[in-house]
Amino acid sequence: MTLLAILLGTLFAGVGSVWVAAGLSFGLLARYTQHMLSLAAGALLATAFMHLLPEAFESQSSAHDLFLTLLIGLVFFFLLDKAELWHHGHEHGEHSSLDQDPQAHPHHEGHHHAPQAGSTANPHSHASGGWAVLAGDSVHCFGDGVLIASAFIADIRLGVIASLAVLAHEVPHHMGDLMVLRANTTHRNAALLKVSMAGAVTALGGLLGFWLVDQLQDYLPYFLVVASSSFIYVALADLIPQLQKQLSAPQTTAQIAWLLAGIGLVTLVSGLAHAH
Repeated sequence: MTLLAILLGTLFAGVGSVWVAAGLSFGLLARYTQHMLSLAAGALLATAFMHLLPEAFESQSSAHDLFLTLLIGLVFFFLLDKAELWHHGHEHGEHSSLDQDPQAHPHHEGHHHAPQAGSTANPHSHASGGWAVLAGDSVHCFGDGVLIASAFIADIRLGVIASLAVLAHEVPHHMGDLMVLRANTTHRNAALLKVSMAGAVTALGGLLGFWLVDQLQDYLPYFLVVASSSFIYVALADLIPQLQKQLSAPQTTAQIAWLLAGIGLVTLVSGLAHAH
C-alpha cells in the first residue's frame, strides 16, 4: 500500500507539475506566473516548518544532530546552486558572445527561476544547453522522489503534503525548462514530452527511496530534515527573492494573499489526509 502511494505521489508531483507548467507557459494563464511563485513559496515553507520538521523532532534523535543536519543541508544546496551557476556561466562563455544578465538564467540545478510573463526565451538556448537542462532536471527529480518516499514511509499524510509541495515548487522550475527547450525545437509537444520524461524520473527516486528508507528506519528523521532543508532553500533563496521587488499596494496585497494561500493549502490538504 505504501509503495503504491509512493508511486502515485511521485508521478503526481513529477509529471503533474510538468503539465501544470505547460498550461501556465503555453496557455492564457501565463500572466499568473508571479502568483504561482508566491503560492509555491508558502507551500514549501509550511510543509517544512509545520510538518516535516515537527515529525523529525518527535523522534528519539538528538535535536542538536537534527539541527546540524538542517544546517549542512542548507549549505549543501547553496553550494550546489553555486556550482550550477558557475557551470552555466562557463558554458555560456564558450558557446555564446551575447550579452546576458547572469541573474536571469532560467535554469538552476533543481531551482529554476520562472519566466516573467511576456518574456522571451533566454539567448542561452542552444541544443547542448537544452540537454543540460534535462540532465539537471532528471537528477533533481530523482532526489525529489527519494524525499517523497521518506515522507510517505513516515506517515501517509506527510507523503501527500510533500507530494503537493514538490509539485508546487516544480511548476516554476519546469516553466524555465520548457522555455529553454521550446527555443530548441519548433514543436511545442516535443519539448513537453522531454520534460515529462525527466519528471517521470521522480518515480524511480521514489522506488529507491522506498527501499533505502525502509532499510534505514533509524535515519528517517534525518531524511525528513534533508527534505526540509531543500524546501526551505528553494523558498528563501530562489522563489522569495523573485518576489522582493517594488510593487503597488494592490500587487503587494495579492502577493501576500497568494503566499498565505500556499500555507493554507498545505494545512487543508494535511487536514483532509489526516481525516482519512
